[in-house]
Amino acid sequence: MNEFELIGKLTVSLPGNPAVVTGAGDDCAVLDLGAPGKYFLFKTDAVVEGVHFTAETPPEQIGRKALARALSDLAAMACTPIAALVTIGLPKNFDATFVAAIYDGLNVLARANGVAIAGGETTTNPGGILISIALLGWAVPGRIPLRSGSKVGDAIFVTGTLGGSLAGKHLDFEPRLAEGRWLAEQFAIHAMIDVSDGLAGDLRHLLKGAGVGAALRKPSIPISPAARARARAGTNAKPALLAALTDGEDFELLCTLAAGDAVRLVDGWKKQFPHTRLSCIGKIVAGEGITLSDQGGAQTFNGDGYIHFQ
Repeated sequence: MNEFELIGKLTVSLPGNPAVVTGAGDDCAVLDLGAPGKYFLFKTDAVVEGVHFTAETPPEQIGRKALARALSDLAAMACTPIAALVTIGLPKNFDATFVAAIYDGLNVLARANGVAIAGGETTTNPGGILISIALLGWAVPGRIPLRSGSKVGDAIFVTGTLGGSLAGKHLDFEPRLAEGRWLAEQFAIHAMIDVSDGLAGDLRHLLKGAGVGAALRKPSIPISPAARARARAGTNAKPALLAALTDGEDFELLCTLAAGDAVRLVDGWKKQFPHTRLSCIGKIVAGEGITLSDQGGAQTFNGDGYIHFQ
């Protein structure tokens, strides 16, 4: 049973209440707590030694990544973060100086994004360091992109470049919070998600939520210099394009909107975020699955992103 099969099994009968506007299945839970003009978004995420970082990773980068991952999910729903709780599990022989440095890295990113670290929990974890972040934020009702709103004919956009994140980006990426809010304020974004498990895998979440397919153009997919370099050097078995499609932890924004808004989006983006790339990589089509095309024609792409337990 892989990650998504397990999630499907566990979420069949979760209890809810009237405060839950959007529950399990999206980047964040959306809650209506009665505040005029605001919904509150709730998210939890974890990093685990040996999965998301190694024993050799600098501690400041471990703490930064733990919070940045959760912030990236809030970015995908056009959210402004408020406060976080931090749970850290440690082996019995932990180094207190190392752990304090983890919090130093976490705190720097929190201050930069107006996030209060409001408390948390410490516990023993014999398997190594584990950090879980529970994050609260707010967003404007009607301007919260979900995963499920894509429509046939929509243009598909992605920020930044993709692939090769293990070369270092996965430890120092900037959550696209300002970009996510701007997109939702300026445009009717039909669907959005952060690219955490690979472009193909996360795009499939959008397609499944709307019951549609996607036609991508190979030359338009923004391959990172790191993915190209690793492919040239032979240090990565994947060709650069495949790395851009399937490597995890890029933490860029993937969104869909009406094709008629595409030119206005590109023009506005250049003015607002001149140093961040934005690429139109294809369109939403009827049917299911993903096709890749270039001058040689179109082919079905069956690859996926990173999946836990697989």
